Amino acid sequence: MQKPFQFEDSHPYSRREMLLGTGTGFGALALASMLPESTFADAAVTGVTEAVSHIAPRAKSVIFLFMEGGPSHMDLFDPKPELNKLAGQPLPAGYKRVVTAMGEINSPLLASKRKWKQHGEAGTWVSDWIPHIAQCVDDMAVIRSCWTNGINHSGGVCQMNTGTPLAGRPSLGAWVNYGLGSENQNLPAFVVMTDNKAQVTNGPRNWGTGFMPASYQGTKLETGAEPIANLNNPEGISVARQRQKLDLLNDLNQQHLKQRPFQTDLEARVKSYELAFRMQATAPEAIDLESETEATQKLYGLDDPKTEAYGRNCLLARRLVERGVRFVQLYHGAGSKWDAHSGIEANHSKMCGQSDKPVAGLMKDLKQRGLLDETLVVWGGEFGRTPMSEKGDGRDHNPTGFTMFMAGGGVAGGQTIGSTDDLGFHAVEDRLHVHDLHATILYLLGIDNMKLTYLHKGRPERPTQNEGAPYELITKRPVPTKGPKAS
Repeated sequence: MQKPFQFEDSHPYSRREMLLGTGTGFGALALASMLPESTFADAAVTGVTEAVSHIAPRAKSVIFLFMEGGPSHMDLFDPKPELNKLAGQPLPAGYKRVVTAMGEINSPLLASKRKWKQHGEAGTWVSDWIPHIAQCVDDMAVIRSCWTNGINHSGGVCQMNTGTPLAGRPSLGAWVNYGLGSENQNLPAFVVMTDNKAQVTNGPRNWGTGFMPASYQGTKLETGAEPIANLNNPEGISVARQRQKLDLLNDLNQQHLKQRPFQTDLEARVKSYELAFRMQATAPEAIDLESETEATQKLYGLDDPKTEAYGRNCLLARRLVERGVRFVQLYHGAGSKWDAHSGIEANHSKMCGQSDKPVAGLMKDLKQRGLLDETLVVWGGEFGRTPMSEKGDGRDHNPTGFTMFMAGGGVAGGQTIGSTDDLGFHAVEDRLHVHDLHATILYLLGIDNMKLTYLHKGRPERPTQNEGAPYELITKRPVPTKGPKAS
């Protein structure tokens, strides 16, 4: 809550500060009278909590597996026999022409060299590039009809994270943090990890808060065996001495902050010191992957240098949601490594080889521990690839149609939703924009995307910009069919 205006403060308030301070104070009084006492007390700790539980939640937490660079849907989840039939020819007449990133609209069509097989009870089609994920299809809803507005990596990654191709809005994880907070006050509510030291496109703004207070932003953990640096006290420094140092630092920071009451970055920094202190007691156990059994480590691929990096992140993500962390985002291919403008066979063989086993291991491990029902797993990139070729053996960016999947957390598995055209270019059936996908994720967490608001410059802002709606078919199990069963 905004601190009340105090005349005895040595700092002279401007007229604007006085009006803002007293105005928000009166608003808080009205809110306090409208909310039950217990809910208001929770909100003071976690942000909003029960005050925004609009819907019965299916999931408690989210793990977003972000394949940065744009995986090719027609080579992974969306087989297109017609594409192979017309390979080498130009895009047929009648197809809607769109602007592509590299202008390859008139290039010949490129065949997919993948071998396809149906898996699971529902016979979901999956290519031979991801055999481990194929074993999990009965827990997955494969969404073949996604589309977005971002044509390049900067706009695409920004929109998949914040809902818009332009910078300045809060990330989805920040909205979830603002709306629900964390179930563990000794760990961050929103955590981000990458599989290598390359910079993610757009950097921290992908997990930033835009116009909301900075305290809701994501906490980035480091790559490698020590994800949280300087976690342990230096030798000879006791917990009591560390507490004394932090108290002194907090006093100095509060004096500094008192003269700058509306700079949320300062307030977030002060809160981060307190969180860091609490993490020194909690986080070492949370990130200790060596305590896992050898079988579990192998399930994630920690015994293979090829899969170890992403496997560690996936295993750590399971341990974090197990301990109440609300939103975990794992970038694979940080630095747009999935971006296959040329040599897609070599590129995707490498990227799938690194991520397939860890992703499947995560879903299998969550399921066997009884955590999949309450953990929503989301897989996808910022867009897909075009059916036309680029540089002879690659594919351009395609925002008009691509595939993502969701699993667990109230999702009805064993189904394929929507479709693209015969060549995989445009989403044509049950088209789901990024706003719809975000609305669905929020819905599964128990949040109505049109009711979660943050007042910014007198305007009630919403996570999906007054657009998008949850797609209920994702949560409904389809009528059983006698489709082929494989693997």
